[in-house]
Amino acid sequence: MDLLDDALALAGVRGTAALRIEAGRGWGITWARNADAVLYAVAAGNAWVTAEGADGEPLSVDLGPGDVVLLPTGVAHSIADDAHRTPRPCDTAATDDLRRVGEPLRLGAGESRTRLLGASYRHDRVVSLHVLNLLPPVVHIRANRADGALDDTVRMITRETASPRPGTQVVLDRLVDIVLVQVLRGWLDSNPGLSRGSWIGALADPLVSDAMVRMHERPARPWTTERLAQELAVSRSTLTRRFQDATGQNPAEYLTRWRMDLAARQLRDTDTGIDTVARSVGYTSVHAFNRAFHRTRGLPPARFRTTSRETPVAAAT
Repeated sequence: MDLLDDALALAGVRGTAALRIEAGRGWGITWARNADAVLYAVAAGNAWVTAEGADGEPLSVDLGPGDVVLLPTGVAHSIADDAHRTPRPCDTAATDDLRRVGEPLRLGAGESRTRLLGASYRHDRVVSLHVLNLLPPVVHIRANRADGALDDTVRMITRETASPRPGTQVVLDRLVDIVLVQVLRGWLDSNPGLSRGSWIGALADPLVSDAMVRMHERPARPWTTERLAQELAVSRSTLTRRFQDATGQNPAEYLTRWRMDLAARQLRDTDTGIDTVARSVGYTSVHAFNRAFHRTRGLPPARFRTTSRETPVAAAT
């Protein structure tokens, strides 16, 4: 099992090639905050992306051909040909029309010098383990700084955006899913220290990864930290220490969170009885399951099922 793949699948992360941008001289446009993650891949030319950084101050990054920038939490941002240009608000109705007919958004004066592909990534809001929310507000991967696979994918995007053909939207949608994984890999390789203390930190520690894989593969098993440590041939204290150091929580806390995410999806998406849902995530007592679910989600399972089907429910943090 691949941990990252499993986490992205549970969170329902899916990318859509949202908009092609072709720009000449003297342009700038701004977008309001979005619930979805946003990514831009530069097919040709240069651009500046400005967004709120981790310290709350504006952060501007200069993008060149082949660069990719990911805004994992969909912060308000602008794109322009100059970092100091005052951008105009995006006309979302007009851009929606362009997406529907497959036409690019054309900005600035004169011949197009810059081509970008904008993409968005939706996720399931009932799932608390949302990998993208664990990243910095702005993730910038420069061309030739990650492995060659990302460069190859951006070149494929470049060809598709330069000469759209029948099926281009389908191709681009698949490519932006690939780009996301490659960006995450590039960020992890370049920033191993920044991932510690969150779920992503598990990917850098083989022992913690192995422990998570076993819990993911068999969530209903009556796991204890002692049993997990025995299967991994390490001491309980070693597993607890490394798990806490890598992820910021102990194995029992993580297991409960993973089980509640699995249960939340079942409760919303199926009519399976609550007792069966409880057993599927390792609870032989419905009362114990109800208590654990209520503690982590703020609602008992039955009420959560009803509420989540009526209105979108934000995951517990």
